[in-house]
Amino acid sequence: MDEAPVPLGDFNLVHNIVVAPKAQRGPLSRKASEEQLVETMKSAIAERFDRYDGNRRYHFGISVEGYVLAVPGVPVVLAPKSIMIINLTVWDDAAGKKLNDQPEQITVAETFGTGAVVGSGYTLTAQQQLEQLSENAAKAVERYLVKQQAEQGWFKSSAAPEGTAAPAPDASNGVVPAE
Repeated sequence: MDEAPVPLGDFNLVHNIVVAPKAQRGPLSRKASEEQLVETMKSAIAERFDRYDGNRRYHFGISVEGYVLAVPGVPVVLAPKSIMIINLTVWDDAAGKKLNDQPEQITVAETFGTGAVVGSGYTLTAQQQLEQLSENAAKAVERYLVKQQAEQGWFKSSAAPEGTAAPAPDASNGVVPAE
């Protein structure tokens, strides 16, 4: 997050909507409330995407589907890892429609190096694990958007390409001048 944002064309996130009414807690997981899941994910998405200031307005609909916040395990033998599953829908405000017909399901794991031998259940609180997972999910969303931009042409500017002039308006109002 210390570097400039990855180029995303003419992108500006307007609505960052996160819900978690059906979030499933995985086996051997610490508990997180629906409010914790929503607020932590919204915060991570805002931190990553509020840096973009394009002219075209987009909206995210994110549903937290499931999570595991690792509990302390037996070192080396059982070092549980934290994971999160989200569904992402991207809306184009100008077109008034979804860019992805089906939600994109994204699964992220905790950042390695936070306790590979011991497990994050020993080294991080449940809230710290949730924050890390949300940050990893926001980064995964960004990677998905970059991929869609390259493959599907998402977030293209509606203005004329740089170095070309936009077509001049037709002043004839549909009347063809006599020759």
